[in-house]
Amino acid sequence: MSRIRHVRGSRLATAGAAATSVAALVATVLPQTAGAAGAADRPTRAAAIEAAETVLADRAADLGLTPQQRTKVRDVVLDADGTRHVRYDRTYHRLPVLGGDFVLHLNPDGTYRGTSRATTSPLALATVTPKVAAPRAAGLAANLLRAAHLGETLRRLTAKPRLVVDALHGAPKLAWQTDAVAHDDLGNPVGRTVLTDAATGARIDAWDTLESASGDGASLYGGTVPLETTASGSTYRLSDATRGGTYTGDAANKTDQCLLTICLTRAPATVFTDADNHWGTGAAADRATVAVDAQYGTDVTWDYYKEAHGRSGIAGDGKGSFNRVHYGKDYNNAFWDDTCFCMTYGDGDGKLMGPLVSLDVAGHEMTHGVTSKTAALRYSGESGGLNEATSDIFGTLVEFHAANAEDPGDWLIGEKVVRSGLGREALRFMDRPSKDGKSADCWTAKLGDLDVHYSSGVGNHFAYLLAEGSGGRTVNGVAYDSPTCDGSTVTGIGRARLGRIWYRALTVYMTSSTTYADARTATLSAAKDLYGADSAEQKAVAAAWKAVAVS
Repeated sequence: MSRIRHVRGSRLATAGAAATSVAALVATVLPQTAGAAGAADRPTRAAAIEAAETVLADRAADLGLTPQQRTKVRDVVLDADGTRHVRYDRTYHRLPVLGGDFVLHLNPDGTYRGTSRATTSPLALATVTPKVAAPRAAGLAANLLRAAHLGETLRRLTAKPRLVVDALHGAPKLAWQTDAVAHDDLGNPVGRTVLTDAATGARIDAWDTLESASGDGASLYGGTVPLETTASGSTYRLSDATRGGTYTGDAANKTDQCLLTICLTRAPATVFTDADNHWGTGAAADRATVAVDAQYGTDVTWDYYKEAHGRSGIAGDGKGSFNRVHYGKDYNNAFWDDTCFCMTYGDGDGKLMGPLVSLDVAGHEMTHGVTSKTAALRYSGESGGLNEATSDIFGTLVEFHAANAEDPGDWLIGEKVVRSGLGREALRFMDRPSKDGKSADCWTAKLGDLDVHYSSGVGNHFAYLLAEGSGGRTVNGVAYDSPTCDGSTVTGIGRARLGRIWYRALTVYMTSSTTYADARTATLSAAKDLYGADSAEQKAVAAAWKAVAVS
């Protein structure tokens, strides 16, 4: 277990295998129907396209195809019973036709079954030479993007027009389709596509280029999980507009170049993209897999704070942070950095640690951001121990809140990332912190001299006792046996009430210099605010602090 240098941020401080190869993702869903053909009888993609081309030539007039038009296959779906569906895009004098797409449906024997068409308008234009120049169309689109983001400073704004034939808005006409893109105050990409009449300059339509889309990912630790992503053209970005624009990028196994507390350069974080919105393979060899874990952990943490405490985003302002995965080489750590408002995850060395992207680690790191925006607990002495304990407490509550059957909630920290080489099954143990050989179960006058990741044990022990109570019990299949420092018996009040009390104490009463004695006062005040003076909850808070020798 190594000591980690603290650079303007808070790190998990831990003692995964490096992922280098990229695997292509292909997801084909074949509907199951009665009397389905055997695999040997099903047509191949090439055979389906060949049959469709024959039908296309025979039915060109019915489809409104003329010598000025060309078609190109975009997709093929093969049903289990042999039915084929071939999707086409269309051009007119080599210009893309918006609304020119159609699907040919073929019977199992390759004969024509039907057609789905975006539009049936005939394509015949007097000219394909625009009267409105491209720069004018670009300027109109850029202004519309600025108008959609009033009050924000847009950086690196570009607007690229291309000529198209618009067959979606009435009679087909020549138009400029301009993609205007930029980066907002947080560095997140924003975009708007504007359709302009190439003859008059009138705006035909406009829409957001970056659209929210529901996908899924095969994670390393949590099974297949839901993801909200962003559609951008024909691809998807691992960026969640529903949660403040939070995104996950690949640090390409590079590291930040820092001198003391100042980082001169930062490792890049190129946003992950995917063709079909099904991310990762569940194996670390696919670089997108750990990105799924990081993004999912961020989503679940956002949802926990929103649903349990009414907090929108880490800073409470509705804006998202971002993740960097694949940081460094054999890096056995993860950390939050206030200066970039981001989480960074190493891949681990494969001996002591695997990739550090588990749910509780994600919740832990993001909570450092919450702490920095609220109590700003100084990262040394007893306040530093409370800072770390706060992250462990809420990281644990995030894991329980996720209710993921592949990674059920527990009172262990980092149990998913630890490998056998560490000699124990988790990084930290909240029911009995001293099980790691370094953390403190009980407060002493010298507690502040410990590393903050070990002095946090007192806060972790308090939290476990307050939620679950002392003695032996089993939660989600994990056995615990939590002692008390004075031999007393503590009755727990549940995880939800622990979370509410600690959150109110953190956001209302704790300050940068809060000690454990101060934390006792803060949580007693929080319990009084929430449940009343002399309530069972306030008495339980007092009992749990007494049980860890804080008075």
